[in-house]
Amino acid sequence: MSWAHTPTLTQYLIEERRRYPQASGDFNALILDMARACKAIARQVAYGALAKSNHAVTTTINVQGEEQKPLDVISNECFMRLTEWGGYLVAMASEEMDEPYLIPEQYPRGRYLLLFDPLDGSSNIDVNVSVGSIFSVLRAPEGKTEITVDDFLQPGTQQVAAGYAIYGPTTMLVLTVGRGVVGFTLDPDFGEFMLTHPNIRIPESTKEFAINTSNARFWEPPVKRYVDECLKGKTGPRGKDFNMRWVASLVAETHRILSRGGVFLYPRDNKEPKKPGRLRLLYECNPIGMIVEQAGGRASTGYGPVLEVQPTELHQRIGFVFGSREEVERIEQYHNDPDASPVDLPLFAERTLFRDETL
Repeated sequence: MSWAHTPTLTQYLIEERRRYPQASGDFNALILDMARACKAIARQVAYGALAKSNHAVTTTINVQGEEQKPLDVISNECFMRLTEWGGYLVAMASEEMDEPYLIPEQYPRGRYLLLFDPLDGSSNIDVNVSVGSIFSVLRAPEGKTEITVDDFLQPGTQQVAAGYAIYGPTTMLVLTVGRGVVGFTLDPDFGEFMLTHPNIRIPESTKEFAINTSNARFWEPPVKRYVDECLKGKTGPRGKDFNMRWVASLVAETHRILSRGGVFLYPRDNKEPKKPGRLRLLYECNPIGMIVEQAGGRASTGYGPVLEVQPTELHQRIGFVFGSREEVERIEQYHNDPDASPVDLPLFAERTLFRDETL
């Protein structure tokens, strides 16, 4: 196939920069270095068990109390080493690091902060299911040389850019710089990300939802109601049949929704009352939320816009619901209107598959 008239990621960024003649070019350089990191990670993922580097790192436990697989550590190093030297970052933070990483003194410092999940869905590596990387770019406080955790605690509305790479049958980079969402496919022959999806939009309505039903007994009533109504199909109040999906990879779930619509729910529940959610606000929910909103969808905590949440911790967890706007707004309505919660939830009664053992 000829790519003669297909823009590369570099060309796309140059065109975007021309809209802002005063721009220094640091932002473009940062995005391109992150793209390089994603290419390097894609290569490691593609080798799978054949990659020698996979056997060079021992399994550890990260700050989240989760097992770090070798590729988690390698992916984190890729992001750090390929972005720290360029002179456009002040600091970065990652799911795999306890504290922010300040750019070493031997490198110039810039005006951006980078947050990232280097390898989302890494538990799926062993079963060869799509995984990915997620990133978010914030502006650093002007004139401040000593960056602290507090400087990263900005609501998602303050993001300058967000994106993810998905490592599947093809490697894609999906990006927003605040002017819609675009998708690039990695050409393995030329090593370039080519613009293949110039204007990604999420359909407003859908017949597909994704949720981990093994947690059903811990859900709040509004979530139980929503899932129950979907499963009742044409004979229920929704009047249409729904399909249910669950990949257990946030990037894979997001990419499916961007491609054909749908809604994803990882809501707050009472499984671990001290944790108000499962997904991390700053480097998972906020970047995905920005992408979804820029693509015409809606990103929510279940109660309201996730991008408006004021972060309080670097590794803060939160409930997350996103996708086709109509469905997310319906879920918010169920949460915010106590009178809308049903008394009778047949799907979750004692004789059902999802019976709550505590009843």
